[in-house]
Amino acid sequence: MRRTDREITKTEDILKIVDKAKILHLGLFDKDFPYIVPLHYGYEYNNGEFLFYLHGAKEGHKLDLIRENSNVCIELECDVQLISGGDIPCKYSSTYGSFIGRGKAEILTNQKEKLKGLELLMKNQTGRIFHIDESMATAVEVIKVSVSDFTAKARQK
Repeated sequence: MRRTDREITKTEDILKIVDKAKILHLGLFDKDFPYIVPLHYGYEYNNGEFLFYLHGAKEGHKLDLIRENSNVCIELECDVQLISGGDIPCKYSSTYGSFIGRGKAEILTNQKEKLKGLELLMKNQTGRIFHIDESMATAVEVIKVSVSDFTAKARQK
């Protein structure tokens, strides 16, 4: 990390960023070009590893790409606000919190794990606990991304 003065290393501060952000950008390999898709997510954190849960249609380009290559990159950001530079363009900047991680994506087949992932997704997105039943889970695919290689950084006013 080039800007070590902005690096976030405390677990509780990293979790604050992951909690606040509501959209995960999933980066996939698509032949000669990257393919990035924004998704809602839920997550859990255990012993240095994040498990992110995403959902989507039962078929589509992102699922095809995951089946071809499960290596992924994810990015989250929160607290983005412009910092004015007044009349000097080069003095403009922004505040932010960000998280970038590399990991493996897996399309879940275990129904119990799909239910858990969807419940975590709803909790992260709404702050509420929902019970997801099997009929809801069968209508979508759930992707789990395991991330243990990550960095976080922030700039505050």
